[in-house]
Amino acid sequence: MPKMAWFSFMSWCLCGPAFLLSGSTLAELGSHNMHKQHAADFDVLIIGSGAAGLLAARKLADFGRIAIVNKGDFSDSNTYQAQGGIAGVADKADSFESHIADTLKAGAGLCHEDVVRQVVMRGGEIIRELIELGTDFDTRGGELHLTQEGGHSKRRVAHAKDATGRAIGEALLKHVQAHPNITCLKHHQAIDLITARRLGRYAQGADRCLGAYLLTPEGEIITVPAAQTIVASGGAGKVYMYTSNPHAATGDGIAMAWRAGCPVMNLEFMQFHPTCLFHPDVPTLLLTEALRGEGAHLVDSNGRRFVLDYDERGELAPRDIVARAIDHEIKKSGTDCMYLDARPLGAEKIREHFPNITERLHGLGLDMLAAPIPIVPAAHYMCGGVQTDLAGCTNIERLYVIGESACTGLHGANRLASNSLLECLVMAESCAGHILQEDQHDIFKQLPVWDASGVTPEIERVQIKQNWDEVRATMSNYVGIVRSNERLRRARRRLSIIHEEIASYYWQHPIGRDLIELRNLSLVAELMVRSAQSRKESRGLHYSTDYPETSSKAVDTVLKPEPL
Repeated sequence: MPKMAWFSFMSWCLCGPAFLLSGSTLAELGSHNMHKQHAADFDVLIIGSGAAGLLAARKLADFGRIAIVNKGDFSDSNTYQAQGGIAGVADKADSFESHIADTLKAGAGLCHEDVVRQVVMRGGEIIRELIELGTDFDTRGGELHLTQEGGHSKRRVAHAKDATGRAIGEALLKHVQAHPNITCLKHHQAIDLITARRLGRYAQGADRCLGAYLLTPEGEIITVPAAQTIVASGGAGKVYMYTSNPHAATGDGIAMAWRAGCPVMNLEFMQFHPTCLFHPDVPTLLLTEALRGEGAHLVDSNGRRFVLDYDERGELAPRDIVARAIDHEIKKSGTDCMYLDARPLGAEKIREHFPNITERLHGLGLDMLAAPIPIVPAAHYMCGGVQTDLAGCTNIERLYVIGESACTGLHGANRLASNSLLECLVMAESCAGHILQEDQHDIFKQLPVWDASGVTPEIERVQIKQNWDEVRATMSNYVGIVRSNERLRRARRRLSIIHEEIASYYWQHPIGRDLIELRNLSLVAELMVRSAQSRKESRGLHYSTDYPETSSKAVDTVLKPEPL
């Protein structure tokens, strides 16, 4: 594989002001400058520091100058929250065909089989590479210990106790932070991507990404030119009231890519994890799928194991089935929650396999050894995203989207448990390989700075909180596990009003992280509703009371932004 011609840079002079552009352009992007400044240019700018971003940075670091950006600390990602593990064929009793079949079945007919095969075939190698990088997976008798999760027919999930994502993230971050070619920028918020078409260039043919605008911890807005830009900023679980995702999961990458001109695909498929702790003070504590994989039961307030009423696989049925079963039982009984009973596992297994969850529950006065734990389904994983191939290529040259922000077709209508870490790492590997084969790596250094003329100080910020709460309440009440035409119509109408209110506020006042996130959150919510309205059937994670049957023809939902 040839090395990149990294240092063939070309200066680029703009002709005419950016303010002459129309639509969602740099005329609008230039309305909030707090400090006119260019940052250093980079060969690759990576937005997001979960497993996908970290592995991509490591794979590319020997060949150029890399910047990796996180809007919080480098532990603020869905990767660090992932408990269960990473799926891959690593046992003689398992096979690629079995893993492929399980993935296709979970995806409810919508998986792209060619993508499934490519990802699954890399599973064992990816796990071995993670071990070489220092990931401390659990072993038994010197062999990798594998668990079985919902939808899997074999034990194939490698794990590190009940904190697998953290173990992978820390192993990768150690290598990234030690590399002299990598600049780590924490507490830097990406605002928008810079593209040639928005600057009035490349009116014909493919558009090109030139870098991004970032908000620094000091409140300055900097222009960051880059030869290649990778968006790996994670999912959008925070569009809902209950989610297993960290606060950072506000759909930033999907929103930025859409505004830049990228189509999105299958955004109606938000996977709800069946078992999130129901607790007023801790709305994001996930109780891992591995608990049910090892034998925990789902019960109602009377201790009745109800899931077998919905599927013969019981607690090991795919997540969409289990989540709908819990949702239906909650609504039928008029109660606030159902319960996860881990006592069938026994005290020794609970303490050995799930020490982190046990400790966190103890801190809340709850004990899995003594009683069932109250749970509700919670938004967990976005199966849709920006339309890409496995290398993360978009319709915009030099812009890549990988990980949960992307939609390759792997997950179809429902993600198979623990396939997500596998996909993001395979995508990072493929993306890095694609970039290394690119011939042209010019950096357009002379990009316009951010312009804040006309911005007025804000008098109060109550509107931001109000709109934030309204977006999440609207999505939870109308676009949850079970949907209807009327619910979706109400949601779209209300979100449209909220979107207008946010846009008006955004262009008039100085911006901060909360306003950037709110803008992105409301846009992704609106796109999710539009996608759901387009699907006239029930399939996988999308269940409609108006269209309860599954169509004989499986078709992806693709939305395309208006041309700039």
